[in-house]
Amino acid sequence: MNHQSWLKQLKKHRAIAVIRSSEKELAWQMASAVAAGGIQFIEITWNTHKAAELIAELRSEFPTFSIGTGTLLNLEQLQQAIDCGAQFLFTPHTDLTMVKTAVDAGVPIVPGAFSPTEIVTAWQAGATCVKVFPISALGGAAYLKSLQGPLGHIPLIPTGGVTLENAKVFIDAGAIAVGLAGDLFPKHLVNSRVRRSDNSRYLQLCDRDAPYH
Repeated sequence: MNHQSWLKQLKKHRAIAVIRSSEKELAWQMASAVAAGGIQFIEITWNTHKAAELIAELRSEFPTFSIGTGTLLNLEQLQQAIDCGAQFLFTPHTDLTMVKTAVDAGVPIVPGAFSPTEIVTAWQAGATCVKVFPISALGGAAYLKSLQGPLGHIPLIPTGGVTLENAKVFIDAGAIAVGLAGDLFPKHLVNSRVRRSDNSRYLQLCDRDAPYH
């Protein structure tokens, strides 16, 4: 899928489930649950246990979904993510060499940025979208909305403070999509080890995401 096709699908579905776990099997269960709940974009953070293996397995299990990775901190990790078949790449920062490598490989990349200068720098380097992170420290949706005047042509994805309750507010403020992490996976549900055969509690959470899909 090329960058424009990926962007078009992202704008249609609006949500990316961000999964981070020290246990590969638990991360698999979490991914399966959000997939069953209808979220088409799933990010397995690179510091998840055996992330590369999990990404490859999820791509095989869910061939129509977009399975990517995030928390990529350096060029070596980014190359490993590309090699294992990640379909999109997120970084918490803007590294121009990493952006160029992803662009050259034809894989959508979403670097993290904090200020207008960083956002424009990432975009001009070839970023597919720019992750505004951490949005909770920047004033939330009000900050995102204030960027729309001068930077409305740049697709922005807020993360780090997006919840099921405020996600639509971010979409209304101009976000092309949102990254949902901890709010999709409350600790008491994760600790209960809900299995794929009994994931109704996760599905109830995912169903709440429907208004902005």
